[in-house]
Amino acid sequence: MELSGAATFVLAVCLCYLFFLSLWKKKGSLGQLPPGPTPLPLLGNLLQVSSSQTMKSLEKLRERYGPVFTVYFGTKPVVMLCGHEVVKEALVDQAEAFSGRAQMATLDRTFQSHGVVFANGERWKQLRRFSLTVLRNFGMGKKSIEERIQEEAQFLLQELRNTREQPFDPTYFLSRAVSNVICSVVFGNRFDYQDKDFLALLQMMNESFREMSTPWSQFYDMNESLLKYLPGPHKKVYHILEKMRQFIAKRAQRNMETFDPSFPRDFIDCFLIQMEKEKDNPSSEFNVKNLELTTLNLFFAGTETVSSTLRFGFLLLMKHPEVQEKMHEEIGRVIGHDRVPNIEDRGRMPYTDAVIHEVQRISDLLPMNVPHTVTRDTLFRGYVLPKDTEVYPLLSTVLHDPAMYKDPQSFNPENFLDASGRFKKNDAFMPFSSGKRICLGEALARMELFLFFTTILQSFRLQPLVPPAELNTTALGSGFTNLPPFYQLRVVPR
Repeated sequence: MELSGAATFVLAVCLCYLFFLSLWKKKGSLGQLPPGPTPLPLLGNLLQVSSSQTMKSLEKLRERYGPVFTVYFGTKPVVMLCGHEVVKEALVDQAEAFSGRAQMATLDRTFQSHGVVFANGERWKQLRRFSLTVLRNFGMGKKSIEERIQEEAQFLLQELRNTREQPFDPTYFLSRAVSNVICSVVFGNRFDYQDKDFLALLQMMNESFREMSTPWSQFYDMNESLLKYLPGPHKKVYHILEKMRQFIAKRAQRNMETFDPSFPRDFIDCFLIQMEKEKDNPSSEFNVKNLELTTLNLFFAGTETVSSTLRFGFLLLMKHPEVQEKMHEEIGRVIGHDRVPNIEDRGRMPYTDAVIHEVQRISDLLPMNVPHTVTRDTLFRGYVLPKDTEVYPLLSTVLHDPAMYKDPQSFNPENFLDASGRFKKNDAFMPFSSGKRICLGEALARMELFLFFTTILQSFRLQPLVPPAELNTTALGSGFTNLPPFYQLRVVPR
């Protein structure tokens, strides 16, 4: 009886596999989805895509199937786009069709398609238009936000002086400074560097960024149907983000109790005013849930990405002391040592600008991008992608495209300089993604990176604790995010 039951089970599995395989082949024969490895029933391409080495697995599949291919995350087909030419064709040339946002299992329990980053359709259009307007009104890309960054850079300089040339981990030095810039916009004030609530918030943010790239989280994002109802470490990100959302909810409540509609102090006040204006509009997306989650989007994106890039940058400049020396020379020649750097200096400092671009390229913070969907049935390179098909425009393959960069795996500022030493743009430079879903805070991030780098290097020399050749610049993890490894350094006054 037991043998009979086992045989029945095996037969059922085989029949399911053959049925699934026939459906998959039928799809391929109709020329709908791009080619890819044959998936297993329920498990998809689990055997071909490692949750601990996701990008490496996808790059290996690209070698076999070309720059456009399909993998199955469980039963869900996902189209991968590789290289500058292909990603540009999708995100720029067919921007509207590729402007949908896919949901990620690790984050969906928190966001549930709310907040400006993970919204779609009319909700996304309302929130993005509003967020861009408010950020510009609070000075993004203008002189007023530049002055806030300059002020915060001076607070950071004092903290660095206080290290008195002793070794330290730069993680929270940099994240406190960067975060205070976006905090001044969304919360209306900066935080003292010793504020316990502020430090706890930054620790949660850093931890959540790391958790999103753990093998468990990657496995959950690729196999949601298998793990959705099971407890385990793949649910850890939700609990961290929920604490952060609760912090923002308290700030929003405080604003509700004290705000003056005629004098908005911050992003939250502006959102509350819009909520009041549209309270009788049934199609309005201005509600408490979108307030909390859009604020969390802005706070998160405005802190961790720039501070991680700065940490990568410090490490790379210590690894390549000749590059740091050239930056010191250009800073001394153009800015000197007696005045605060300003954004107008960037146009006169091609080498420094090239180094910052190369740091961003090599950092490759979001190698897989935030996943997209197609908003309608879409013809792309001879394939038909049905509406709502998930698409991953792999930014790592753009930032390391050998057709666009010489020796793309190596750190080389010359990638952004012409033969005369002038700054040279590169169309494959898209660390902020591209198209309609390009990062809201690109202008702010670019300004912060230039001003923080130049202000710090104007005053200090970055000194490693080991010989430069022994420094490890390999990112922690290789999934949704690439994070700089932990390290210590000394800053020596110049």
